[in-house]
Formats: sequence, structure tokens, C-alpha cells
Amino acid sequence: MKKTLTRLFDSRAEAETAIANLESAGFSHTDLSLVASNRDTVAGEDRSFLTKDADHDGENDTAEGAGKGAATGGAIGAGAGLLAGLGMLAIPGLGPVVAAGWLASTLAGALGGAAIGGATGGLLGALKDAGVSEDDANVYAEGVRRGGSLVSVKVDDEDAPRAESILNMAKGVDASTRGSIYRQEGWTRFEADKDDGSFTTTGGAI
Repeated sequence: MKKTLTRLFDSRAEAETAIANLESAGFSHTDLSLVASNRDTVAGEDRSFLTKDADHDGENDTAEGAGKGAATGGAIGAGAGLLAGLGMLAIPGLGPVVAAGWLASTLAGALGGAAIGGATGGLLGALKDAGVSEDDANVYAEGVRRGGSLVSVKVDDEDAPRAESILNMAKGVDASTRGSIYRQEGWTRFEADKDDGSFTTTGGAI
């Protein structure tokens, strides 16, 4: 039986290290997923590309890109790995993210249609659908909103301890640990409509 393990990383580099280590340990890239804040690379730049429809097909181009990237990553083969399929999405409440894997495909599917203008907590819903508890999903979505990177891996029960060890060694933080910090600040839950761009990947714990 498959279960989903998820960890939050304070930097995209740490998250990508975790992905690489999981793949090296034999975990299939089709069972891995990365959703990382892209605020640090777009600050001060024109963000109109995040919601445009240049090919006039009625679908958001960035959603299409992430969906195609995830599909391409699956088709390239194990040698190329998950990161070969990275694409960009603009998610309500999170802003621009870089994503790949099964979670990216779920988000791209939701954002590609009419939900693009009014989706609330797209990542929150995708995590809950993957078996993450509501409390944990709120923490993880908030972590990405604050500039973090999220790695999720689907594993069989017998492989869970090995995957957890790899995630922890790469400095992954679980929802309980990070959630307690957020709640000390007065935070209660992820708010999809709170996207003021004030959080970055530098300065202070996310």
C-alpha cells in the first residue's frame, strides 16, 4: 500500500538534493513531486507571463507548461529524473511556483480550466487528495507561500523509513515542527487569498 511522505525545505537547493538522493536510492521519479516557490527569481520582474494565453487555446500557458513538463519528465525516463520536467505555475494564494511530478500534474489540471481565476488552496486540496491530513496540508501550503519548497514521495509501507531518513538528512522539516513555529506567531491556517508578496526565501525561518 502506498503512502505519501512530505517535507518542507527552506531552500530549493535542499529540496533538489532530497529529490536527487531519493532517485539515487531507487525511488522512481514518477513517485516524486516538487513544488517550490519562485518568488526569489521573479522579484521585480514582469509577472504577466504567469497568466497569459499566448496560443489562444483558452488555457493558461503556465499551467500547460507545468503539465507538459510533468508529462515529459515521465516520458524521458529514469535517467533524466524528476527535475528534467520542471515547469512554472501561478497558483492563487501562492503566486509563482516551479513544479514537477504527480503533484504538479494535479495542480496543472486544476489551473488549466475555469478554476484558474477562483481556485482556493489548489495545493491544499491536492495534498489532501494525496492523503495528507488537513492540518499538515495547511502548514505545507503556508510554507510554500512563505518561500519554501515542498517535496512529496509516494512509497510502499516497507520503504517509508528509508525515504523518511533521506528527507530528514536533506534538512526536510515536517508539518508538526514547522506548524508549531507558525502558531506561535498567531498563524492558524493557510489563506489562499493572502498573497502580498512579503515573504521571501531569505531572512528568518519559513
